[in-house]
Amino acid sequence: MSVTSHKVAALKGTLLVPGDKSISHRALIFGSQGNGASEIHGLLESEDVIHTAQALQSMGVNITKTKGKNKATIWRIDGVGTGGLTEPNDVLYMGNSGTGARLMMGLVSSYPFTSFFNGDESLRKRPMSRVTIPLAQSGAQFLSHTGEKLPLSVTGIREALPINYTLPVASAQVKSAILLAALNIAGKTTVVEPIATRDHTERMLKYLGVEVESGEHSITLKGQPELKAFDLTVPGDPSSAAFPIVAALITKGSDITLPNICINPLRIGLYVTLLEMGADIEFKNKTEVAGELVADIRVRSSKLKGIKVPASRAPSMIDEYPILAIAAAMAEGDTIMEGLEELRVKESDRLAAVAAGLEANGVTHKIEGDTLTVTGGKATGGGLVETHFDHRIAMSFLILGMVAKKPVGVDDVSMINTSFPNFMELMAGIGAEFKKA
Repeated sequence: MSVTSHKVAALKGTLLVPGDKSISHRALIFGSQGNGASEIHGLLESEDVIHTAQALQSMGVNITKTKGKNKATIWRIDGVGTGGLTEPNDVLYMGNSGTGARLMMGLVSSYPFTSFFNGDESLRKRPMSRVTIPLAQSGAQFLSHTGEKLPLSVTGIREALPINYTLPVASAQVKSAILLAALNIAGKTTVVEPIATRDHTERMLKYLGVEVESGEHSITLKGQPELKAFDLTVPGDPSSAAFPIVAALITKGSDITLPNICINPLRIGLYVTLLEMGADIEFKNKTEVAGELVADIRVRSSKLKGIKVPASRAPSMIDEYPILAIAAAMAEGDTIMEGLEELRVKESDRLAAVAAGLEANGVTHKIEGDTLTVTGGKATGGGLVETHFDHRIAMSFLILGMVAKKPVGVDDVSMINTSFPNFMELMAGIGAEFKKA
């Protein structure tokens, strides 16, 4: 279904961003490996996360939903303990979720059975070799007819081996896949990363009382720990929060608040960048929840200026470059974003998709290698953006339509449910205007 986004007056009010997707995946997985019943509050009920839950259920994990006293949903996971999964009774279909697929491949790779993974058209184009190469060193075997892309099979062995692996490219998904495999492997597994990446896996392990040795760029886990059941509240997703935040910054007269947002230092590269551009962003009521830093975020419209964003910041904001490009389109001067090679292997070639969307809506830009430069001050709009089944491309250009001279259309919005259910409804609640084409 195609949708157009229209220019709006000021955005006002409070917007409750859904739970963090990365933490939601991991909470389900760790709950499955615990001993006893774990309860998760605020779990992101997106298509991506539901596919992870369904995959665990097909391997013998009982997962149910109930309502608490305040009618909020509580997810209950009856853990089977490390080593307690059973051979899947069906293909593990991961939809559009690269995170779910790679983390689950890591988890099952140290079990002595065969699992079959598949996904939608977009996920079947994404590379899996960066995960299969290190996991194979532990003894797992992978078979695929498509060059280590989905569909593929994973066959583990009973006595899987601990490994010491240096990531050739910084990737929280690969790091986490290796650590999840290590849960069922005797001995110490070590991952060395060139640049610090999202550390939700390590933080959750420590919250659950598991001993994790962390060096400057290394993480070591002693396998086969006893994971206890837990009660965890998932904070709001900072990547999802990026869309209303940028919308408020570039829409005159706006003033919005987003409660309970995860502000993990390795996830807020976009927020750091926006502050450097002159954004009025205030972090209030900072606290720690289940090992994660959380805050309420207040955002007011601001006059942004273009800056140079270093490549070293990419791991902390890799999902946010599409929406940063929208902020840059409304800023004064050039915004130069370096080191974007990873964008070419996301749900779509995001670098090409962003450039095409900017071109269709009159925004001056150029790509030189893996650097994107956006010249701000002009966004005529009026274009129809091809999303390539990518939720972040769809949401980013819907935000552009709120400030462009002419409405901006996107060819499909169905995939937004993979990460941000009710995005359009929630945005409309603070003043956005969308119309079905």
